[in-house]
Amino acid sequence: MKLFNTRLALALVACFAAHGAMADEVQVAVAANFTAPIDAIAKGFEKDTGHKLVASYGATGQLYTQIKNGAPFEVFLSADDTTPAKLEQENEIVAGSRFTYAIGTLALWSPQTGYVDDQGAVLKKNAFTHLSIANPKTAPYGLAATQVLDKLALTDTLKPKIVEGQNITQAYQFVSSGNAELGFVALSQVYKDGKLTSGSAWIVPASMHEPIRQDAVILNKGKDSAAAKALVEYLKGPKAAAVIKSFGYQL
Repeated sequence: MKLFNTRLALALVACFAAHGAMADEVQVAVAANFTAPIDAIAKGFEKDTGHKLVASYGATGQLYTQIKNGAPFEVFLSADDTTPAKLEQENEIVAGSRFTYAIGTLALWSPQTGYVDDQGAVLKKNAFTHLSIANPKTAPYGLAATQVLDKLALTDTLKPKIVEGQNITQAYQFVSSGNAELGFVALSQVYKDGKLTSGSAWIVPASMHEPIRQDAVILNKGKDSAAAKALVEYLKGPKAAAVIKSFGYQL
């Protein structure tokens, strides 16, 4: 019996060691608008694959600079499709790995119930002090916000009232903290399971700005990473798709 127990113990140790060897960590650069979805996806990914997802968040332009400066990212989830395409042209990604994981939705939001109407007329009324947007030079959602203001012929009128966040997370924080009465945010920041989580919002029609097509790539540092490949496959699967859609993204 003692010999049997010893063999069983050794077998279990070998099994756990093999599982540990297969499990890996993947370093992921994530556009700030996708913070909540990737946090939710990470739980299922880690449970289903054994791999651990370690995310770093920021504006797409800032993350691009970090990647070019040698940051240890293996996968990049961008807030646009142009930055991953640029990295592809610069031979910074694994060939054939680029794909669209989500199409973003822009929203004009206020934490105050009833403050923002469902047509965005609050912008034309101009009865507010500050309007928050993300930096349009580095954040695709910020660029989309400026395109909406151009479309409404409000750029010059509202320019003195605009406060810029470094990324979409900071743009949201300006509004949620009360430093701005309203602001353009990613719908995913204020939306879950088919409804607003707080306040009032105008979900901006996609026709009012260029599509916010969000692409993902495996970077060269993730070329030989089983965890990086597993994450990309997981993002293309039904479980991740359900999470992504629940935050108001299109697929």
